[in-house]
Amino acid sequence: MIVFDLQCRLHGHRFEGWFGSSADFEAQQARGLVACPHCGTSEVEKALMAPNVARKGNQDGPTPGKTLPVARSASLPPEAQQALAMLAQVQAEALKHSRWVGGDFAEQSRAIHYGERADEPIHGQATPEEARSLLDEGIAVMPLLVPVAPPDELN
Repeated sequence: MIVFDLQCRLHGHRFEGWFGSSADFEAQQARGLVACPHCGTSEVEKALMAPNVARKGNQDGPTPGKTLPVARSASLPPEAQQALAMLAQVQAEALKHSRWVGGDFAEQSRAIHYGERADEPIHGQATPEEARSLLDEGIAVMPLLVPVAPPDELN
């Protein structure tokens, strides 16, 4: 099962929907079966939602007494929600033209930078230390604003 935060286009009502898969949501939406429980409209879209990623048992948690900046998307002004949704769409479009290299990101970035392989847009995973090292070498990298699941982990 997959849970989506949904929003009606007419009034911005937010609600949760449970589906068997992303394809199941899209099929139901295409047939007009997904409706807002508040106003009944079938003009419903996925709302921007924070990822629900469980921490691995071998990872340290936050430092006691230290807080992390967080926001609930429902508490954000509609303009901020819209801006975040647009950023997510722009990132998704850019990634369509980029190749996933997984954990080989640092190595592949270096190979491109030093001319050992053809230049192409890539995205993948790197530790903070690897990213800092790439920047120290003058290799332009940046974090993705919206978390991306590896292709083999998608529904």
